Amino acid sequence: MIEADKGEILNGLSSAEVKLKLEKYGFNELSFSTKKNILDIFVEVMREPMFILLVISAVIYIFLGDYQEGLLLFSATIIIIFIAFYQFRKAENALAALKKLASPHALVIRDGIKQSIHGREVVPDDIVFLDEGDRVVADAILIEDHHLWMDEAILTGESMPVKKSTLLSPDNPSNSIYAGTLVVQGSGVIKIIATGDNSKFGKIGLALNDIKEDTTKLQVEMKALIKKLFLIGILVSIAVIIAFYFSRGELINAILNGIATSMAVLPEEFPVVLTVFLAIGAWRLSKIQVLTRKPSAIETLGAVTILCVDKTGTITMNSMEIAFIYDGINIFGKGQMEENTSEIVELIQIASLAASANRANPMEKAVWNLMESNPQLIDSYTFLDKKQVIHSYPLSNECPCITNIYASKETNEFYAFTKGAPEQVFKLCALDDVELEMHETMLNSMAGQSLRVIALATAVYNNHSYPADQSNLKLHFKGLIAFDDPIRPEVPVAMNECKAAGVKVKIITGDFPMTAKSIANQIGLDKEGIIVTGPELDAMSEGMLLQKMNAITVFARVIPSQKLRIVNTLKMQNEVVAMTGDGVNDAPALKAAHIGIAMGKRGTEVAREAASLVLLDDNFASIVAAIRQGRKIFDNLQKAMGYIMAIHIPIIGLTLLPALNPSIPFILLPLHIICLELVIDPVSSIAFELESEEKNIMKRPPRDTMTRFFGPQKIITSIIKGASLFLMVLIVLFIGKNNGLSDHAIRATSYAALVLGNIVLILNSLSKTRPFYAVFESKNWMALSILFFAVVLLFGAIRVPLLQSLFKFENPGIAAFLPIFLFVIVLLTIFELQKYFANNFR
Repeated sequence: MIEADKGEILNGLSSAEVKLKLEKYGFNELSFSTKKNILDIFVEVMREPMFILLVISAVIYIFLGDYQEGLLLFSATIIIIFIAFYQFRKAENALAALKKLASPHALVIRDGIKQSIHGREVVPDDIVFLDEGDRVVADAILIEDHHLWMDEAILTGESMPVKKSTLLSPDNPSNSIYAGTLVVQGSGVIKIIATGDNSKFGKIGLALNDIKEDTTKLQVEMKALIKKLFLIGILVSIAVIIAFYFSRGELINAILNGIATSMAVLPEEFPVVLTVFLAIGAWRLSKIQVLTRKPSAIETLGAVTILCVDKTGTITMNSMEIAFIYDGINIFGKGQMEENTSEIVELIQIASLAASANRANPMEKAVWNLMESNPQLIDSYTFLDKKQVIHSYPLSNECPCITNIYASKETNEFYAFTKGAPEQVFKLCALDDVELEMHETMLNSMAGQSLRVIALATAVYNNHSYPADQSNLKLHFKGLIAFDDPIRPEVPVAMNECKAAGVKVKIITGDFPMTAKSIANQIGLDKEGIIVTGPELDAMSEGMLLQKMNAITVFARVIPSQKLRIVNTLKMQNEVVAMTGDGVNDAPALKAAHIGIAMGKRGTEVAREAASLVLLDDNFASIVAAIRQGRKIFDNLQKAMGYIMAIHIPIIGLTLLPALNPSIPFILLPLHIICLELVIDPVSSIAFELESEEKNIMKRPPRDTMTRFFGPQKIITSIIKGASLFLMVLIVLFIGKNNGLSDHAIRATSYAALVLGNIVLILNSLSKTRPFYAVFESKNWMALSILFFAVVLLFGAIRVPLLQSLFKFENPGIAAFLPIFLFVIVLLTIFELQKYFANNFR
């Protein structure tokens, strides 16, 4: 038998010891679970076709003897690579920060104080406390157990849980606890013996490390689109090279124009923008206390139509204090708690003796806080040996009660102390009709005040005559204790937001029906809504449940297995369901929901792994904030993609035009496209990501998940905007040609029209509901800085001789730019009118 040093458990390691062990053993993480280094990111960036095309263009210019143009292309390529590298690096750092948040936590004792730390910070000899649902963070030896059962399937493949005990020798596997395994029942205290690569988990090379980047629906759609555009780009480029060569007979220039066409057709920004938005979006969600475990959740958040939430800790504070004590006849309020009456003393003592081993439940904390502040309340049942529980009946779905049995120090009698759901305790106490009606009246009165109520009962047995099954206990009713759990102050406001956003809220709780209904009324749920209990739910057929589901606002006395049925029924109605959960048994429902939301504070590790999101503060308002943020991320991503699609149309047109009409000079050379990319890349991935939310973001119905991201309407809108910009540039080009301007001057005016038109397109596209000047009001300094850079670069390319020669420009004079300014104003007016009518006349 392992004898744990009580001082060792009480004090744990000191801060100095932890520091030394971290230096010796390192962090508790696997060596092969590191994030990408700089070289990995650089290689990933350089694989993009755009950069390969740029390098090829630079090599051709140098081969032709145009060293100045070639070196400039190389320099510009480095700048674009740096921008892309910065974007990838930012995304990688965001994912690394999320990984740290997502890693399992461990409850340790250090310097005599219990504290929750990241699993990576655990060191050998740490004392760690385990509870049901926890994932073990390192190999350890069990030094104290309370009916501990472990799931070791991740190591052995065996699905049956394994009983762990300290009653065997230290080298027996039943004393060994392994990293990665799960606590499925009971609790215990362990001493860490191996971390990181030294653990059994690390030695056999299994990795439970990264936030797995599942392929989302949007990523699949994006890949398909890019593949199509890539093939189109290749075919168009070959056609341009052939057409240019046969019309002009210049093979090298034909190849350069073909490369420029490829660069114009290929929207290489798409994958970069998607990566940045999903990574930074997940990071932004973490800032509002919502951890993203699955990227698909970001896409789905804006489409949520039903939000199923638990009451305790999510809607309420989960910080309880005793409001009333009822002894079966009399009721005592808060002001009478300190009175040393025998009724109060006995009921408080029963509640404490029926407590679970870890005493982590908020109701148990409330009882113990009252006892600690009033030592005189602890004087009852002094004849019992309270240090050892002889037998314990755990809480279960079949019998929602906890019973502990203690031995008398004076006789051979055993005393049972029970607390739990009042209706269940009433059944175990065999009350007559008069007593039952009296106690139920008191119960309903307390529950109607939004109080959580537990019933207390006792029994006495000779020798070991107590039954094996808790449901067979013959108890004596002792009373009720009502706990006050205040509603979070921000919940009513968040509830109103849900209503305005078209998101229905349903409360699913294990609480007494009257308590749940009272809470629902206080936070603003439909007072006419139906309340259904777990037994009533079981009695309903699928057809009846489908018929009543819309009217049901509260599910009470629900067990975890029933949550799965609720989720599946809602999905049958084509609802997009977000579901909260915290227990081991909640995992199936969390997986089945479109968005499973695990509780970060009170949730088990099993629930967190099954969920798409983890609510770090267990707050209902944070879920609503996440829906708002999800809508914003999706909006901005959609706007960015629409802008990319639109701006590529005039670029494609201007690269194809000279091949189709030999009388038109080259407008866009590779250098010009690079300079355009210096604006397009950071705007699409950074400026759009930073843009403020739309003004009606939480006053519109949820997005239809069946609608494609690149639906026909959005594609047509982008094409019209891009075609309008191309038409403007085309008119400017022909005006210059008709006025007898040189090819270099025509190139300068056409390029200026494209750049200024691009600025108009950006200002218009940054918001779907606000006017273009809102970018100044929202203080999107990144967008404004990039646009300022674009104007300065354009001005320098037209006026500065060195840049003129590099860009192959000629200054045509101020008169040549007057039509451009006029067309820019007209274009801006057209775009803004289209936005106005789209928002006001749908």
